[in-house]
Amino acid sequence: MDVLVVEDEQVAAKKIIKLLNDVAPHMRVVGQTASVKESVKWLMKNKPDLIFMDIQLSDGTCFNIFEQLQVDAPVVFTTAYDQYAIKAFEINSLAYLLKPVRKSAMVNALAKYERFYRTQTLDMNQLLAQVQGTTSTCRERFLVQIGEKIMHITTSDIAWFHVIEKDVYAVTKANKTYPLDFSLDAIMDEIDQCKFFRINRRYIINIDAIDSMVAYSRGRVKVHLNPPASVPEEVVVSVERASSFKKWLNR
Repeated sequence: MDVLVVEDEQVAAKKIIKLLNDVAPHMRVVGQTASVKESVKWLMKNKPDLIFMDIQLSDGTCFNIFEQLQVDAPVVFTTAYDQYAIKAFEINSLAYLLKPVRKSAMVNALAKYERFYRTQTLDMNQLLAQVQGTTSTCRERFLVQIGEKIMHITTSDIAWFHVIEKDVYAVTKANKTYPLDFSLDAIMDEIDQCKFFRINRRYIINIDAIDSMVAYSRGRVKVHLNPPASVPEEVVVSVERASSFKKWLNR
């Protein structure tokens, strides 16, 4: 598999390449660019299978690249900012990783590539073993604090994660709610993506918590959860994620 790395910070570029070498040594980094102009020039002559792309480049944002030519390869966006996530998913985003990029996030991105594109079969068990021996990279529990009380909740017991205003909460299958000191992006990097799916900007749901689903407008899907969500009209798979959601359900 041929990979292009688009990154204007040399240290960050080296880290991406090192992570790739660590978890998927059979992949080849065939190009490295640092600007919109350089990337457009390179992509006009080459066709990578996968692109790792920083959003803020030396001469603009990476979205300027897509304005100048058609990019067919899936893109893993890497950035220190989360405000570009929606725009990224409007293009051909495979994943949106916040810096500093963790090995677990890299493995999850490559697993998603294998599921949806399958240009080359990856041994994901082998990749996971390279990251943490034979131990899964998925987070098994979350530490939470309520007042002075500290406890942990098991990830498999969580029905969904959601955002209320700017705060993130986990709701368990027993319908108990706990505050978390994580963003939804960070949570998705660490949990089992076979079991959990981010359906929109506000919700990550556990497949076991899906009670029923109905077709919704513009190709979307409305999900009824068990236990039920306090604001059920928000539990709708967004337009840009509907296709991936259906593939996830059909795995």
